Amino acid sequence: MRDNHGRTTVQQLVLKVHSRCDLACDHCYVYEHADQSWRGRPTVIAEETLAQTAYRLAAYATDTGLSSVTVILHGGEPLLVGPARLRRMCAELTRVLNPVVALDLRIHTNGVQLRKEHLEIFREFGVKIGISLDGDRAANDRHRLDRRGRSSYDRVLRALELLRLPEYRHLFQGLLCTVDVANDPIAVHDALTALEPPRIDYLLPHSTWVAPPPGHGNGTPYADWLLKVFDRWEEQGRPMPVRTFDSVLSTLRGGPSLTEALGLAPSDLAVVETDGSFEQADSLKTAYDGAPATGYDVFRHGFAEFADHPGVRARQQGVDGLSETCRVCPVVESCGGGLYAHRYSDERGFDNPSVFCTDLRALIEGVAERITERALVPSVTGIEELRLAQTELSRLLVAHAHQHLAGRPDWDTAWEVLLGLDEGETSAAALDVVLSHPYVRASLLGTSDMQGRVPRLMATAVAAAVRAGVETTLSWDEPSTEVHLPTLGTVSLPQRGQVEFVVTEHDFRCRVLSGVSEPPLEWRPLMRVSPPDGPSLLVDDADPYRACFGASLTDPLSPSDLALFCKRLQAALDLLDERRPGLRDSDNVLFATTVTPLPEGSGLRIDAEVPDALGLALDFEPETFVGELPHLARASRLAALRQVADLSVPGTGAGRLFEEASACLGRAAAGKDRLSVDEELRRARHALESLTALSANELTENGRYLVQELNEEWRALHDLCHSFPASSAPASEHSD
Repeated sequence: MRDNHGRTTVQQLVLKVHSRCDLACDHCYVYEHADQSWRGRPTVIAEETLAQTAYRLAAYATDTGLSSVTVILHGGEPLLVGPARLRRMCAELTRVLNPVVALDLRIHTNGVQLRKEHLEIFREFGVKIGISLDGDRAANDRHRLDRRGRSSYDRVLRALELLRLPEYRHLFQGLLCTVDVANDPIAVHDALTALEPPRIDYLLPHSTWVAPPPGHGNGTPYADWLLKVFDRWEEQGRPMPVRTFDSVLSTLRGGPSLTEALGLAPSDLAVVETDGSFEQADSLKTAYDGAPATGYDVFRHGFAEFADHPGVRARQQGVDGLSETCRVCPVVESCGGGLYAHRYSDERGFDNPSVFCTDLRALIEGVAERITERALVPSVTGIEELRLAQTELSRLLVAHAHQHLAGRPDWDTAWEVLLGLDEGETSAAALDVVLSHPYVRASLLGTSDMQGRVPRLMATAVAAAVRAGVETTLSWDEPSTEVHLPTLGTVSLPQRGQVEFVVTEHDFRCRVLSGVSEPPLEWRPLMRVSPPDGPSLLVDDADPYRACFGASLTDPLSPSDLALFCKRLQAALDLLDERRPGLRDSDNVLFATTVTPLPEGSGLRIDAEVPDALGLALDFEPETFVGELPHLARASRLAALRQVADLSVPGTGAGRLFEEASACLGRAAAGKDRLSVDEELRRARHALESLTALSANELTENGRYLVQELNEEWRALHDLCHSFPASSAPASEHSD
């Protein structure tokens, strides 16, 4: 999410509540690396400092319109503050933040001190717990000893036994493991999976070009180690998410990164130290003394000023903020240059690839080779099969969400509703209608904050039940004053809070469980435009996940403006069918199922994450619609194919060539004159020749099928164009 100035908003706060630790891990970036600022900071954060931080964050959330924020209690070792003080901290953060923004409160601990007394506090305030553990006893005790040189292993396991009790299990967020290539990767992974964590996060040891990691320069030891774990994880059937692997899998398919350590996602994290100082990511402590410092603090500065700090913005530039080596690397979208701190050298600062560069590339290419499905799939040869594959993708995303959310009473009820809907032919069809909505899929793709998606998932279950006419009652804590039921419409609430939907066979009721009298709730249904031939188009001007077209959004339209927009859209569809008969039935294009109004002057837009949605300016002209839609619909089909089928081994660069060939052919088909058509055909030919030259190992059967299809289309356009005089524009009459 970005603020009004185009800056990425801060949505995660690492709050340092204690600056000392009861372990003496020799790989710790706080105490054992270049930055030693902890020595001059208060041991425990003062109550006034915590309160000021909470107020600053609440004001920032209000000003930027954030729907949720994550606050991670951190250290040192945060449990050293003691249970009484810890409860006051949780209460203060909840008191200040919850009235204005949904608070996702977490703690990262070594687990040594964790007792039932702590867990009762965490249960009271819904605090999710992440625990550091480096594997089996031998692996863990290689680095994670206490200050008397004793093992921490048994104490952490006792903490995990408590955390896995039924009354606390829902608080367990996952395990964090620092990789040491001297440890047996299979023994480490099996020890962690035996504890049944909801998630595992493998972390590379913090290192720089000044202080390289063990084994650096001798092959790819970290990639080799992680790929052995990946193979074991696959063999186990991926029993729980592993964030490093999930991020690589997501970005290889064109999705977002799921961790700061990989990918091109901009940083959305702030750190506040025990003295109230704002710092950048605390991993920067491994670079040089003072590297994370900003000179700002919560008493004199707000989060908006922090977000505008040059050091923060340097980590929000995407590929433009990377070294020249990284910018030309074929796996840059998955790697993203690695963790920012790991790029540091004395000579060039952070203008380097990661010190783990060769390992990261080997890991990504190794995963890409392992996951590539080479056989031809139906979604490549037929458009209806492609739509079915997209719906199946949504189903898989919901199932993936369930892995994160199982154990939450509200979600468990919704999950049972979804399973019940899937058992009947009619109700399953209703469920598919909702799951195939592009903005449902967009809300689930690549999110690392699955807890924050619970209200959306609950509303999705309600919408499916309403469409199926299946009686059910679902309730959840709604952080907004509006509940959007995908494909149906929006309920406006008098206030935020616990909301309940009662679905009957023919209707639904909604109320806020506040215990006070309420005005009647307002229901605003979505509109559809129904062309004479073909399925209707949903006009969705209200879905909270429709902001995916690189343009600002319109507010939901007034009845008169909505009627005018639908009338204009109907006229454009009629003109399209007149000028390009059969286009919407072609297997070369993916026609939109959903249209979202955009501000005047925005034109026509699509987005690769939601290829079956179309952004359309309020003032679009039907002639422009007819001229641009065929090209955009081709691009939509290609984007959808890349979501559900492997055209090539990810990371080979073939995706860019497919995009270029398809785009050039689309522009050639709509060309105004012979010269422009010839130029587009020339560029398409170059891209197709480059694709044809790829080795058999790089292109799959799906990719080769698509290359053949594009070559046939190129020949047809070329022959048609050159059968007319040079002054003619026959290509514009060519039907896809």
